Amino acid sequence: MGIEEIASVTVDCGFHLHKNLGPGLLESVYEAIMADQLVRRGLNVQRQVPIPIRYDGIELPEGFRADLLIEGVLLVELKSVERLSPLHGKQVLTYLRLLDMPLGLLINFGGETFKEGVKRIVNNHQS
Repeated sequence: MGIEEIASVTVDCGFHLHKNLGPGLLESVYEAIMADQLVRRGLNVQRQVPIPIRYDGIELPEGFRADLLIEGVLLVELKSVERLSPLHGKQVLTYLRLLDMPLGLLINFGGETFKEGVKRIVNNHQS
């Protein structure tokens, strides 16, 4: 399965989760259920993946953690806030660059509609 298909399955899972649970629960609830739903669809999912900073031959374990890493190729950062801020997108881009990954999804379960809460963040990704 390619990265775009994995992203599509992930967005579909998020949509159904938002539809069935509604907005505004704690982020940890969405994370646990989303991970389970993705595994049920046959995907390998890691939760709370450590993200080190590597620079000039040094590795610094600064405590960044990606909410979900799917099939080792798609990073997913989950939020449950009323409105996403530009800082959330920068967070995902930082993680993508540090992990040298091409694509991430920022999914916010705090909004009224799911559509307004899904953002694709790219790091030199070509579909």
